[in-house]
Amino acid sequence: MATRYRPHISILGLIYLIIGVFIAWDRGYITEGLVEKIVSAVLAIFLWILVLLGVDFHINF
Repeated sequence: MATRYRPHISILGLIYLIIGVFIAWDRGYITEGLVEKIVSAVLAIFLWILVLLGVDFHINF
């Protein structure tokens, strides 16, 4: 039986990414406006049928 390769991230990789996000936020590379746009876009992508029905997913913090 062939084994399938399942990619995964290690704890060290996860910590590395979390620290990177924090540093990017602290230095101004990630802003509230950017987060709002990303959240709105993800909602619109997954709930596109509601967008066609007129639902507005623009998030304002």
